[in-house]
Order: sequence, then structure tokens, then C-alpha cells
Amino acid sequence: MGNPYLCDVKTDSCRPWIFMESTTKNIDLENIEVAFKGKTDQELKKAYWLFKAIGYPTLVKSAPSLLNIAFALRMPVVPIVRATIFKHFCGGENIQDCNKTVAKLWNNHIGSILDYSVEGEENEENFDHTTQEICATIERAKGDLSIPFCVFKVTGISRFGLLEQVSSEAKLDSNESVEYEKAKLRFNKICEKAAQHSVRLFVDAEESWIQPAIDSLTDEMMEKHNKDQVIIYNTIQLYRTDRLAFLKKSHDRGVEKGYKNGFKLVRGAYMEKERKRAQEMRYPSPIQPDHAACNHDYDEALRFCVSHIDRISICAGTHNEKSTLLLTDLMRQYNIPNNSPAIWFSQLLGMSDHLSGNLANSGYNVAKYVPYGPVKSVLPYLIRRAQENTSIAGQTGRELSMIMRELKRRKGK
Repeated sequence: MGNPYLCDVKTDSCRPWIFMESTTKNIDLENIEVAFKGKTDQELKKAYWLFKAIGYPTLVKSAPSLLNIAFALRMPVVPIVRATIFKHFCGGENIQDCNKTVAKLWNNHIGSILDYSVEGEENEENFDHTTQEICATIERAKGDLSIPFCVFKVTGISRFGLLEQVSSEAKLDSNESVEYEKAKLRFNKICEKAAQHSVRLFVDAEESWIQPAIDSLTDEMMEKHNKDQVIIYNTIQLYRTDRLAFLKKSHDRGVEKGYKNGFKLVRGAYMEKERKRAQEMRYPSPIQPDHAACNHDYDEALRFCVSHIDRISICAGTHNEKSTLLLTDLMRQYNIPNNSPAIWFSQLLGMSDHLSGNLANSGYNVAKYVPYGPVKSVLPYLIRRAQENTSIAGQTGRELSMIMRELKRRKGK
């Protein structure tokens, strides 16, 4: 195990991290009083009805079409969305709007990851704007412990089709070469800004057929900026059959090139799209055959990273209780302090408060993704969140059950 007195990347120099010993007992993730202590009765009741609606797959599946019709008919959809699903899953429409959410989370020892969640832009002007917005989140996070990470998607600063061409090693014409150089400059600018201000930065994973270009750019930036401390993190989607091997290969590359790895470990977000494309184009699906295989690789990734904690920093982005408990067990096994800056847990705003709240209450490092952006622009993100809650076995039921238990507990006081 590596030295637990690691560099605090929120300061200009390394200093001993306050040592908090690992707990000697299992953490209780079912403590609903701790989980919801930051929520008012009104907020819990609104969340109850929201998850109740999300529990209807037909409604969620038809939501995109219904919204398109509503917009076409100029119906007042935005105020309704803003007051319901947007308010639950997002921090606001801009960085300033998020300050209240950031402060509220930090009051319960939970950090925030500001996530500019505007999607589907495909022109240079929008790419430049998104780059400026991501740099603004880094400026906001600078020196503020309540915002321990920033994040961006490469498709926010580069055209999807271009990334696909680069990933497939297709020859670029002169215009495409210039376009890709501009994309790389944007990528470099964001990473330079993060390194300049010692702000940790996640590079989100995306579809498998554009991921090679993202991996290449991220590896280059890790090699440049992760010499002494971990600033740049690649995101590893373990629902893919090849990513555990990729993670280990990335670690070996870091050892060979003399830099440290940062990994955000997630299960994945594009399963249906990946399987459909593989079937249509007649190539083997890159997605795990079942949940058990996915869980196996995710947990093996945790074991590998913790066993190499002297050279790897991780953020476990998971809503899975078993994987969460496994990581706390591994930290005890390797005598890693609960608040070691090399290990973080993360969940999405509005989901799995029982994990975030109880982990933070036990002294572990926890951060919530706090998406923001204009209501209409973040609708694709919101629809995915609704679909995710519907598709993950038991997710909506768990959320509802815990909310109901907490409301009942408060009523009985």
C-alpha cells in the first residue's frame, strides 16, 4: 500500500493529509435519518412523486416524443420541467445557480462535481463556448474544497463523427486535420487550466467507437500532468468486456512512462445503443453478457486499483451497495484512511442519498455530480436519468422505499 499522506491537490504544495483511521466495522448504508438529513419534508414528498412517475416505463419511454410534441405546440413545458425533474436532478441553469446546492451538500460533508450537461452541439462556435464553460467550472473549483473535481465530455468540444474517424484510424483530409487540431487545442486548454489550479479533472467515457480517440488524448494529458500528483482521470466503463484489461494496461503504461493514473470507475451508460450498433453492423457486442460479469469486472477493478494505490487514484462512481461496501472493506484491509485523497466515492445528484450520506457521515470522501445548464438543453441528460432509474433493477423501488421510511420516521417523532 502507498503512503496515505498524499498530496492535497487543492493547495499549491504537498502537505500531510489529516489521518483518519479506517473503521473497524461495516458501514451502515441503511441509516435513512443520516441519508436524508439534508432534505426537508417538502423536498422528500416531491421526490416521492417524481420517483413514482419514473416508475412507469411506458411514460419514461414516451417522454422524448411527448416533449417534442409539446415544444412544437409551444406548450409551457420548461416551467413544469424546471419545477420537477430538473430541480431534483440538476443544480441550476448556470454555475451561480449551483452555489446553493454546493453549499447544502458541503454542509453534510459531500462535495460537488459541476457538470455542464448540454449535449448534441456540433459546430465550432458551440465547442468553443463549452470549452469556456468548462474552464469556468475549474475557476469556480479553484481553492474550494467543496468542489473537489471538474468534468467534461470530449463530444462537448469536438464533433462526434470526427472522433469516430480518428478512433477508426481513418485518414483525415486537410480540413478534418485542421478541425482535429482545434479539438486537441481545446482539450489541452482545459487540462492545462486544471493543472494550473490543481483541480482534479474527469474525462468522461463515451461510446466505444469514439473511445480510442478519447483514451489517446487522456493518456497524453495524464503523462503530462500526473507526474507528482493525480490531476487527470480517465473514465473506465466496466460494462465493457475489454476495459478491465485496458485499465491494467494503462497502469503499466504509467509505470513505464513515469506518471500516475487517475481512474473514475463506472459501470456504463450506453448499453442499449452499443448492443444495437453491434447487431446492425455485425460485430461482437463489447458489452458484458450479464450483470454478474459486469459486477465481477467492476469489483476486480476496485481490487486492482487499491492494491496499486501508490500509483493510482480512483473515484468509484457507483450506485451499487455491494461494490461500495467492497471498497470500504478493501480500504480497511490495506489500512487506508477513510479520507485518503486517493479514494473517492461518487453518486449522481438526486439519486442514492443513502450511499452518499452514510459514506460522508463515516468520514469517506464523497462527491455528487451536479449537472447544470439551460433547462431545454439538459433534457437529454434528464431523460437518461429517468431511463436509468427505470432500467436498473430495483433502483426506483429502493428510492421510493427509503423516502417513505424516512417520511414515516419523521411523522412518528
